[in-house]
Amino acid sequence: MISESINSPVIPEHIAIILDGNGRWAAKHNVPRAQGHKAGCETLEGIVEDCARLGVKYLTVYAFSTENWKRSEEEVGALMQLFRFYMVKLVDIAMKNDVRVKMIGDIERFDPDIRDGITNVIAKTDKNEGMTFTFAVNYGGRDEIRRCIKRMNEKGMDMSSLSENDISSNLDTAGIPDPDLLIRTSGEIRISNFLLWQIAYSEIYITDTLWPDFHRDELEKAIIAYNSRNRRFGGR
Repeated sequence: MISESINSPVIPEHIAIILDGNGRWAAKHNVPRAQGHKAGCETLEGIVEDCARLGVKYLTVYAFSTENWKRSEEEVGALMQLFRFYMVKLVDIAMKNDVRVKMIGDIERFDPDIRDGITNVIAKTDKNEGMTFTFAVNYGGRDEIRRCIKRMNEKGMDMSSLSENDISSNLDTAGIPDPDLLIRTSGEIRISNFLLWQIAYSEIYITDTLWPDFHRDELEKAIIAYNSRNRRFGGR
C-alpha cells in the first residue's frame, strides 16, 4: 500500500495512461481479442474509481488511436460495440464517483449513435466536481497539433507571434494541466503518438503488466515510483 511505503506520498495531480496489452492478454489466455478488450474495459472501470478515491484530479487514457482503424474489420467492429456499451455504463460509474468526463480526439469518424453516446456522457457529468476523466478516442498527438493549427488559423490568430499558452489553449486538452505521470502498460517503450505536446516534462513509468492485469496494486507501484523521482523541469 502507498501509505505503508511512503510517508505523506505525493499523489500526481494528473495521470495519463497508455492502455496497452489487451491483445496479448487475450492470446495468453487463449481467448478472442475482443474478450481481451472487454477485460481491459473492466480494468479501466476499477482504475477510474481508484484514482478518484486516491485524490487524483485528472486521469487521461489512450483508448483508441487514429492508427487503430488499420486493425482488422472484425477487431474494430468489436471495439465499436464496446464503445456503445461503455458510453452508457460510464455515466453510472462517473455519477457514482463524482467524476466529470471529457473526450479528446476527432469523433466525427464514429457512427452517429456512438457520437451521441459521447455527447450524452459529457453532458450528464458536466456538473460533477471530482476528478476529470478524459477519454482519448480517434486521437493522435500529431493530428491534435494539426487541428490546433487549423483552429488558430480559423480564429485569425497571428501565427508569427504565438506563445506556448496560445498553443496549449487550442489543443484538445485546453484547460487541463499537463500530465505529471505517464504510465504505459505491457512493457513497450514508446509513447505511440500520445499527448506529444503535453508530456514534455511528464515522468514516465513503464510496466510489463498487461493492461487487463493492471489493478490498484500496480497503480500504487507507479505512484510510489513517481514519488522517488526528482522533478527538475530542465533545471538542476
